[in-house]
Amino acid sequence: MSADIFEKIKANRGPLGMHAKESHGYFTFPKLEGEIGPHMVFRGKEKLNWSLNNYLGLANHPEVRKTDMQAASDYGFGLPMGARMMSGNSNYHEELENELSNFVSKEDTILANFGYQAVVSAIDCLVDRHDVIVYDAESHACILDGVRLHMGKRFVFKHNDVEDCQKQLERATKLAVETGGAILVITEGVFGMRGDQGKLKEIVALKEKFNFRLFVDDAHGIGVLGATGAGTGEEQGCQDGIDIYFGTFAKSFALIGGFISSDAQVVEYLRYNMRSQIFAKAMPLALVKGLLKRLELMRNHPEFKEKLWENTNALQSGLIAAGFEIGPTNSCVTPVYLSGSIPEATNLIFDLRENYNVFCSMVVYPVVPKGMIILRLIPTAVHTLDDVAYTIDCFSKIVGKLKAGEYMSDKIAAI
Repeated sequence: MSADIFEKIKANRGPLGMHAKESHGYFTFPKLEGEIGPHMVFRGKEKLNWSLNNYLGLANHPEVRKTDMQAASDYGFGLPMGARMMSGNSNYHEELENELSNFVSKEDTILANFGYQAVVSAIDCLVDRHDVIVYDAESHACILDGVRLHMGKRFVFKHNDVEDCQKQLERATKLAVETGGAILVITEGVFGMRGDQGKLKEIVALKEKFNFRLFVDDAHGIGVLGATGAGTGEEQGCQDGIDIYFGTFAKSFALIGGFISSDAQVVEYLRYNMRSQIFAKAMPLALVKGLLKRLELMRNHPEFKEKLWENTNALQSGLIAAGFEIGPTNSCVTPVYLSGSIPEATNLIFDLRENYNVFCSMVVYPVVPKGMIILRLIPTAVHTLDDVAYTIDCFSKIVGKLKAGEYMSDKIAAI
């Protein structure tokens, strides 16, 4: 008799799921309530929140709220009722694509309902079994899952190691010559866990030696980096060398969805072959109108990005001055590296939230190696320098307790 799938699931809940009973609703799947901003309510008490994907503070900007409300009133959330290829296209969808293309200096753009889905599906669409993928070892899960769909060969290079990337390109070139295939290199503009920028300029320079196309996931770069906010490629002066550019609406735009920009013929190919969009309902018109307003504000108000970076620089320099390790971040993503077990991490976070009223994300094994704890802070333009100073003071106190062994336990914190 064969095994029972449900019994297998019950016996192995996964490295995170095994703690679901104790952690659900607090350490995992927490509920933040109230107006989106640096101060929100968690379990009935106001917390200073560093876990917002709202870099530029657009989520509750008065013009954004007004546009969102008017669009919802005018169109509801059902229109257009159909996939874009069949019956779901509109002038506003095409206007947003054109505006985004201009913003990131590419010929054309395709919208996507969900960013994760878009990256997975685009990779699957762009390569066939004869092609070879070369990708960064610390790529986001959406890239890894897209690579797993690839029926051909793939080579991984050490994180941000351009020399190793070149070695893998040498291997990929030999294989591609044999198969008659092409090479796609995939990396990120900003790595969302550690905050370091991808070595885009150096990878683009490798095109002088190798024939490949470059796909960049710039989820944490769009709106934040570069003189105009066009992302990491603009920041590093190599935007032209990025062949396929992905940006999300879930970070700086403070909404949902994403987009892919490239040469016009490539985008046309994606439009007619990317299965996640062909067989999915079009993005609701109310969201499209909201995104147009967000993009307008992003382009016309550089002070939002300037304030974000004022807060980011104050937070990161203050943490370093206080003796904290924040690693190689050169973006707004601010990880604080600590050492300890999972139970210690949960006790620390419980203390931080309940007694200091500071809410931030905790990252532990299996996302990072055993014994490592990352407290991940995402500064925004609507935080204040007082928020920064208070947080650094609180962190100094909890780390003192961690080093003194006050969070030691053989089980995760009781909630």
